[in-house]
Amino acid sequence: MSLNLRIILSATLVLAIFISMTAVTLERAFVESSESALRDKLTSQLYALMAAADVADDAVTMPSSELDALLGVPSSGVYAYVADQHGNAMWSSSSVLGAKLPLPTTLPSGEQRFIKTVVGDVEFYSFVYGVSWATGNTELALSFNIITDLQSFDRQLTEYRTTLLTWLVAMALLLLVTQALILRWGLSPLRKVGRELSLIENGKQQKIEEEYPQEIERLTDNINILLQQEREQKTRYRNALGDLAHSLKTPLAVLQNALAGHGGNQSKDSMQQQIVRMNSIVEYQLQRAATAGAASIGKSVDVCSVIERILESLHKVHQDKSINVMLDIERDTVFKGDEGDLMEVLGNLFENAFKWAQQAIEIKACNEDGKCHISVADDGPGVAEYEVYNILKRGVRADESIAGHGIGLSIVQNIVDAYHGSLKISRSQWNGAEVHVVL
Repeated sequence: MSLNLRIILSATLVLAIFISMTAVTLERAFVESSESALRDKLTSQLYALMAAADVADDAVTMPSSELDALLGVPSSGVYAYVADQHGNAMWSSSSVLGAKLPLPTTLPSGEQRFIKTVVGDVEFYSFVYGVSWATGNTELALSFNIITDLQSFDRQLTEYRTTLLTWLVAMALLLLVTQALILRWGLSPLRKVGRELSLIENGKQQKIEEEYPQEIERLTDNINILLQQEREQKTRYRNALGDLAHSLKTPLAVLQNALAGHGGNQSKDSMQQQIVRMNSIVEYQLQRAATAGAASIGKSVDVCSVIERILESLHKVHQDKSINVMLDIERDTVFKGDEGDLMEVLGNLFENAFKWAQQAIEIKACNEDGKCHISVADDGPGVAEYEVYNILKRGVRADESIAGHGIGLSIVQNIVDAYHGSLKISRSQWNGAEVHVVL
C-alpha cells in the first residue's frame, strides 16, 4: 500500500468519524432548539386560551375571534381542551373534529406539564396547566390542554437532516479532494527521489542531484554517501587486483628462473625471499581492498574501548620494556566507520610507538568538527623531516635493523585516504615521533 493511499484512507476514517459526531451534535442541538421553540409556542397559545376563556354556570365559552386561527380549522394540527377535574371536556376547539387525539389530561391547580404521547402512529406534544377558577362563591378546577401533532415538526426535522447530511458530505468530499491535492504536492519530493533512484539504477546518473526539503535532505545525502562508498570500494578492489597482478609479475619471474637455473642453496634463498615478498604484497593489497572507507551513518565505534584492547595486547607483547603510556582521551569520543579500519590504524601506530619508544608514549583522542582526531607520541629517536615522505611508501623502513615489513604506515595512509582524512608526522615533546591522524 502506497504512502499516499495510507494517508488518504486514514484521513477518510478520521473525517468520517468527525463528520458523524458533528452531524449527531448539530442534529441534537437542532432538536433541542426546536422543542424549546415548540414549548414556548404552546405556552403562549395556552396563556392566550386562558385569557380568552369565560367560565359561568359550570360552562366554559370562548370568543372565537380571540383564538388562534388554527384552532377553528378541523384537523389543523393544533387542538385545545378545557377539562374539569374528572377529565370531562367542558370545551374543545373546532379543530378536534375528525381527529384522533389524546384524552384530556387533568392536573391540580398551579401545576403544568409538557407531555409527549402517541395515538395510532401519530405523535402529539401537549402542554397542560391546572387552575382553580373562581365562579361566584365557588371554585372550579379546570385543566387547560393545548395539543399539537408532531407531523410538521418531524417534516422540519427530516428536511434539516437531509440538508445537514448533504452539506456535510459535500464538505467532506471537498476536504478529501483538497487533502489529496495537498498530499500530492507535499509528497512530490519523494516521487522525485524515486525517479532519480530509478535513473541511478539504470546507470543514467551517478547520484541524487536535485535539491530537496530539509526533512528528506538527510536521506538523500546519506544515499549519496552510500553510492559514493560503493563506487570507491569497487575502485579499490579493481585497483588492488590490478596492483596485485602487476606486483606479482617480478617475484614470479624470479621464482621461475630460480626453478629453471637449479642454483642450489642460493636459488632456495632467492625463492624464499620472493615467497616472503609475495606474501607481503598479497597482505598489503588485500588490506587496501578491504578498507571500508568513510561513513557518516551506521554504528559508531567507541575509540576508548578499542585503544584499551590494543594496548592490553601490546603490553603483553612488549612486557620486557617498561613503557609508561599516558592517555588523554575525551569522554564519548567515537569513530563513525568500520571498527576493523580503526583497529588497523591504531594497531600500526601503537606498534610503531612501542618499537621505538624508550620510556614514554602519549595517546590523545577527541572529536572535533565531526571528525575523529588521534595522536600518538613517543620518546624514541623520531623521524627526520626528509624521511617522512619515504616511510609512508610501502616496504620502506626507517631502520632496517628493526623487524618488520615496512607496510604499516602505508596501510595507515591508505585507510586515512579512504576516509578523506589526513596523516601528519612531526616531532613530539620528547623529540621523538608524533603521528597525528584525522579520520
